[in-house]
Amino acid sequence: MREEQAGGLRIRVTGGTDGKGGGRGPLVVLLHGFGAPGDDLVSLADVLNVPAGTRFVFPEGPLSLSFGPGNARAWWIIDMARIAADRAAGRPRDLSQDIPKGLALAREAMLVFLKEVERLFSAEPRKTVIGGFSQGAMLSCDVMLRTAQPYAGLIQLSGTLLAKQEWVPLLAKRKTVPVFQSHGMQDEILPYAGAEGLRDQLVHAGLSVEWHSFRGGHEIPRAVLQRLGLFITKSVTQV
Repeated sequence: MREEQAGGLRIRVTGGTDGKGGGRGPLVVLLHGFGAPGDDLVSLADVLNVPAGTRFVFPEGPLSLSFGPGNARAWWIIDMARIAADRAAGRPRDLSQDIPKGLALAREAMLVFLKEVERLFSAEPRKTVIGGFSQGAMLSCDVMLRTAQPYAGLIQLSGTLLAKQEWVPLLAKRKTVPVFQSHGMQDEILPYAGAEGLRDQLVHAGLSVEWHSFRGGHEIPRAVLQRLGLFITKSVTQV
């Protein structure tokens, strides 16, 4: 693995022909969740069964948090007081109508970042899969809807429907992008119903969604990783 800067963000790069992103293989870009350290998802590259030479890029969120594990990062700030109030009142967390204040800035930064990654790694969009976990999943979905790049696939690990009034009108234009989506039925951070809502909107707009639910919480179980490896392989080799 190597670390460097790209598009204004710190990144970890692994895979490829040399374990440091070398070669011209397919590219997978994965965004971590809120409060996770920047290297939170790097270990996934070692367990995903993908084509030889596949390169992985893990960008680090630009915002540093004062709580959580060391080097806790975020793509935008979450209203923690609201989460606490909802829990105290027994209200399920529903973000479908939310447009976070920092979402637009995060989106613009990620669009710049992806252009830079394409240049630095000579990456073909048709052999590039983008996605993430939790908040990283939400941002990758938002970005996918704002670009016309023909990405090979979108990965949504424990994500949810966000900014419905903005996302829904854009979905039909991206129906050629296959989607991998997984969610735990006991997820207390982002309720299962929100993921189902996202899935239903994607399917209704004509996107092909590979849906995987599991008995568990806000996590990525091994069974999901096995399926994800197959999804990535199919997505980057069908061109």
